[in-house]
Amino acid sequence: MDRKYRPIDIARELGLSTSALRHYESWGVVPLPERASNGYRMYTSEHLAWFRCLRALYEGFGMDLASEVLKKLQEGKAELAMWLVNQEQAKLQQDKAAADRTLQLLLQLEMDELDGLKLKPHMAIGEVAELAGVAPSAIRHWEKEGLIQPVRDSHNGYRLYTPIQLRQIMLIRTLRPTIFFLDGMKEIVWAMGNRGVEHAIKGTEHALEMIGTRIRRQFIGIHELVVLCRLLGFM
Repeated sequence: MDRKYRPIDIARELGLSTSALRHYESWGVVPLPERASNGYRMYTSEHLAWFRCLRALYEGFGMDLASEVLKKLQEGKAELAMWLVNQEQAKLQQDKAAADRTLQLLLQLEMDELDGLKLKPHMAIGEVAELAGVAPSAIRHWEKEGLIQPVRDSHNGYRLYTPIQLRQIMLIRTLRPTIFFLDGMKEIVWAMGNRGVEHAIKGTEHALEMIGTRIRRQFIGIHELVVLCRLLGFM
């Protein structure tokens, strides 16, 4: 006979509050439990697996993705749920590659090459966007925030970027997910613009550490997802 759990049992097992359990149920991310004769919720080991999976996915992927994945499981769309997780891991891989390239660029003594490519003294926005792996609209937005200050072509007024500003753009792309305060971002980016790269290197290394922490948490979440899928007969 499957063991029955009270809300407080589940809460203690996972380090949650009983109100959090009710919230998750109201959001539709876990199946509703049966009720005992006194009206209290009675959970099963399957519910415990749902809650464990939710918590682990939240730590690695955030609540929005965790909720979407578990809702797909409840709809019987396990493969689609797995692709959602895979898509997020692909994004993290892109973040890792960008951070590695940024650190490599920051550690270079000369600022006129990237991946063996000779950089022009002044580049158009499309050129730096392609080199940095970002959209031109993102660069324009960062300019409005005061993070970068391109010069203007005296003939046509177009934006022009130097190799130093390319470094700044790559640094912003790397640090954006890890630094939430604009002033803190400006301090690091401007320091690099003044050839004070040590602060920028430390910021990039910190970003790489956070990416490493996140990939470990993601795999813990994936493990719990596999456990749940097997319990539900999807694997």
